[in-house]
Amino acid sequence: MTAPAVPSFFFEEWSRRGPGDRRSLRRAALLAGALGVAEPGTPVLTVVGSKGKGTAATYASAWLVAAGCRVVTVTSPGLRGDVERVRVDGAAVSAGELAGLGRRLRQASRSLPREHDGYLSPSGLFTLAGLLHARDVGADAVVLEAGMGGVSDEAGLFPPSVLAITEVFGEHLGVLGDTPAEIAADKAGIAATTTSAVVSLPQTPAVAATIAATVAAAGAGHVETIGIARTADLPGAAGIDEPAGWGGADPSGNASPVGLTGPDTLPADLLPHGLNRPNAALGCAAARRLLDAMGRPAPDGARLAGVLASVRLPGRTSWHTIPGATVLIDSAIGRAGAAAAVREAHRRWDRIDHVLVCLPDHKDIPGVLAELRGLPVTFVRMPDRESLRFTRTQATIDAADLTPGRLAALGGRILVLGTVYFTGRVLDLVDAPTERLFDA
Repeated sequence: MTAPAVPSFFFEEWSRRGPGDRRSLRRAALLAGALGVAEPGTPVLTVVGSKGKGTAATYASAWLVAAGCRVVTVTSPGLRGDVERVRVDGAAVSAGELAGLGRRLRQASRSLPREHDGYLSPSGLFTLAGLLHARDVGADAVVLEAGMGGVSDEAGLFPPSVLAITEVFGEHLGVLGDTPAEIAADKAGIAATTTSAVVSLPQTPAVAATIAATVAAAGAGHVETIGIARTADLPGAAGIDEPAGWGGADPSGNASPVGLTGPDTLPADLLPHGLNRPNAALGCAAARRLLDAMGRPAPDGARLAGVLASVRLPGRTSWHTIPGATVLIDSAIGRAGAAAAVREAHRRWDRIDHVLVCLPDHKDIPGVLAELRGLPVTFVRMPDRESLRFTRTQATIDAADLTPGRLAALGGRILVLGTVYFTGRVLDLVDAPTERLFDA
């Protein structure tokens, strides 16, 4: 099934950009003012980080919906199509709704300065569309997944009530900063005096120190570092697969484990396996902090368990069946992600027949290959993604040439790894259900 077309306005200026052109946060801020959403009037929970932001945003949204909130969620990019960038209570807006939002953005943009001030980026325009839609539907809360950065991203135009920070590492070095600590400063710089809570996954010492200093300088609430709920926090959780190094300590070294559940009636297995688990835990903890800031009660235990148990994460260690094959799809971009995906494959399979890998040159290709040693691997190129370079030539195929039949011909058990733009295409090939991420 082909994803519905998206109004061209979201990509119009971006498609006309020239060498060296940059997005204009100033014009985006002016457009937010023209739309009347410069001050959303609705509590905002923003997720920043290098990886796992979509998972954290999904679980934060599910937690808030379980508590009775109407929630608009903005993520980037979409899974199978751009309508999925804006969701209400976990469900993607319709093509007609997004088209209407695009027309309103276009009309408002006519009052802006000329484009030589910089272009309006697609991710920024979807963020504004989400905030506009939140006002239309009377949302109680907005969950924003920042794009690449923090203060360098349009999400930074809207000071969050709660800021959630996934692991920060050397992704986008030379773009957001020359070190992981500099990248962390950009991402944590979204915090403001109106930010009541900053919740972070454990970070390296340099990154943790930078986040703490940046948040303190902004006058926001202190940084709370969380680990996955332990036995004492989550009834029946003994043996949970907690990543090594999770100590539940804040950047100053003070222990501060966070329990993710309230009522003892909740089942233990509410969070996904593998590397998705800490990001899901982060989203849940951030949603709890937002409910506290809003003065709203925690969700009923049975209601919370039902909603969290229904969460689906297509493209994030997700399983799919096509005629002749079962496909495991994961948006892994480095060695740790590839290792986790291989472990998950072996939880169900006695062997992996083939691996498709789509990673541009700047990703950790040697690390991924080290985890796939001994397995048959085919590299996939995406030549239509002009911002990504794919120079590897051995055993390659273009993404546009993949079909369900060609997938199945690789064997009965296929592992798919790579950039979200690629995994989104494979989700489309296997006709994955992506319209709704959880049951409200």
